[in-house]
Amino acid sequence: MEGREEIKGSKPSFPLSFWEVTMAFTVVMGFVLGLGGVYLTMPASDYSFLKLPRSLEDLHILRDHLEIYTSDYTLQVLVGYCAVYIFMQTFMIPGTVFMSLLAGALFGVLKGVALVVFTATAGASSCYFLSKLVGRPLVISLWPDKLSFFQAQVAQRRESLLNYMLFLRLTPTLPNTFINVASPIVDVPYHIFFMATFIGLIPAAFLTVRAGIALGELQSVGDLYDFNSIATLFLIGVVSVTPTLMSKPKL
Repeated sequence: MEGREEIKGSKPSFPLSFWEVTMAFTVVMGFVLGLGGVYLTMPASDYSFLKLPRSLEDLHILRDHLEIYTSDYTLQVLVGYCAVYIFMQTFMIPGTVFMSLLAGALFGVLKGVALVVFTATAGASSCYFLSKLVGRPLVISLWPDKLSFFQAQVAQRRESLLNYMLFLRLTPTLPNTFINVASPIVDVPYHIFFMATFIGLIPAAFLTVRAGIALGELQSVGDLYDFNSIATLFLIGVVSVTPTLMSKPKL
């Protein structure tokens, strides 16, 4: 309780700095202008197939239709994809795993991984800023135990916070959605949050995007992560957090 009161007391009257407001505004305007540009430049057609995929069947339908447009309207498809992914990540809408699979199916491994890491990081950043403004009551009500655990770990590992945040991103220790909304509340600096997100999402993005190339062979989303994949992610996570585990917290 004392830690929470201290954090609350250290907050300024408006929780976002000027550059954070500028970045958030840029993301919002990019989303609006991007979708507007896509709408104005795409040819007249039946776009009833455009909806957020909720299953592999939905994803197959979306992939089959978008492949027709990707070669001739690459920029529009890219902008539309980025806008939708960032929107979903910002407002914690489930289904980004299907968007990651779609990136692999449409753009291949290298471009797909770059696209997923960029959009996931931008969306997580938007969620971070949104939570910094209005997220405290939501997180306290939904995840009180996780918040207490996360707050204690962040305070204990302040000296090697980047390593710890990398470990969280690389492993399923805490849900990514929770990390996005809770990080500003427990005073994880944005530059640490950004670097851990950008670097930590690469391995999982690679696995998902690669699976999207062979989308027809995928029977369920659960097939994405077999034992070897999960073990590899945990191994990378353990390596990243080793300096944190070896350091002694200050009394």
